[in-house]
Amino acid sequence: MLQHGCGITIIAPRPSAAAAELTDEELVAGGRALARKVKKFTPRFLAVVGIGAYRVAFARPRATLGLQDETLGATKIWVLPNPSGLNANYRSADLVKLYAQLRLATVTLPVRQ
Repeated sequence: MLQHGCGITIIAPRPSAAAAELTDEELVAGGRALARKVKKFTPRFLAVVGIGAYRVAFARPRATLGLQDETLGATKIWVLPNPSGLNANYRSADLVKLYAQLRLATVTLPVRQ
């Protein structure tokens, strides 16, 4: 996946049934660890699923969904809503639209060699 500028990882080091089970300290520590991974592997995009987790982990309390103004080095950050059934704020059609925006942004980039 890295040759396509993508990777999959986590912010929180343990599973949870709901985001509210994670402490701010866990999210901040996870954000630091994720930032180190991003700097090491230099993906073109970092997609963070869960705006609350992103806001806490990266100290961006006013962050909104979508492409962020901030980057991690050359890596662009994209924040998406969590598609969990516990997140009743977004209908399936809305989630598809938001996730498709990221997909469109990534497919316009050439593949790394």
